[in-house]
Amino acid sequence: MDLQLSGKTAIVTGASRGIGRAIAERLAAEGMSLVLAARSLDRLETLASALPTDSLVHAADLRLPDAPDALVAAAIGRFGRLDLLVNNAGATQRGDFLTLTEDAWSDGFALKLFGAMRCCRAAWPHLQAGKGAIVNIVGVGGRTGSAEFAIGGAVNAALLNLTKVLADRGLRDGVRVNAINPGSIATERLRTRVERFAAEQGIDQAEAARRMAQKLGVARFGEPAEIANAVAFLASPAAAYCQGTILDVDGGQTRTL
Repeated sequence: MDLQLSGKTAIVTGASRGIGRAIAERLAAEGMSLVLAARSLDRLETLASALPTDSLVHAADLRLPDAPDALVAAAIGRFGRLDLLVNNAGATQRGDFLTLTEDAWSDGFALKLFGAMRCCRAAWPHLQAGKGAIVNIVGVGGRTGSAEFAIGGAVNAALLNLTKVLADRGLRDGVRVNAINPGSIATERLRTRVERFAAEQGIDQAEAARRMAQKLGVARFGEPAEIANAVAFLASPAAAYCQGTILDVDGGQTRTL
């Protein structure tokens, strides 16, 4: 199926690994030119060299207030247009609410919420000009609270609300804004948790993964490519009637309405 994305330009933040890398690969396969943003220059360059379309590497710390403006300016300077912004950057510290530090809370909000907000603000005029789209990669923790995920849950809930806010604004300006809530996806971060659980329980990693998935009430962990496929859909004209959509791609983990 031709998603009519060829010749368009996308910014993907957090593109150096995991879900972000898979998104970049999927969009490039659709013929999009890409601006790849993350803090790891080496990983971005390795990714860019493997993609079939023109890609601009932009190493930046999007926690810094001026970084999103510079990122969007670089995209426009290179490609002259912007059709899609994928806000994927941001990881938050897990742990006991009573022991999480002020710095951990500040850092959690700085990148995933404020970085995404600033990227949206900087990109908006260019997306408006081209009737483009924003896809926010959020997470199921924003819908269902968990004791060990206080920071992430709060940040994700805020970003889901921001998605709805911008979708409302986008009705007037012609910008489509939607979000994806990944469940437990088989990234490096999840593999580290599986390895730790396996060591604690004295079991192999396959059994550890099975037990962890079972505890979440899902048949298996997801793959980064499955999130990337959803991004490509939401970015395309096939999703023209999606505005403010919150898409749970979580294997059935979220059971609330």
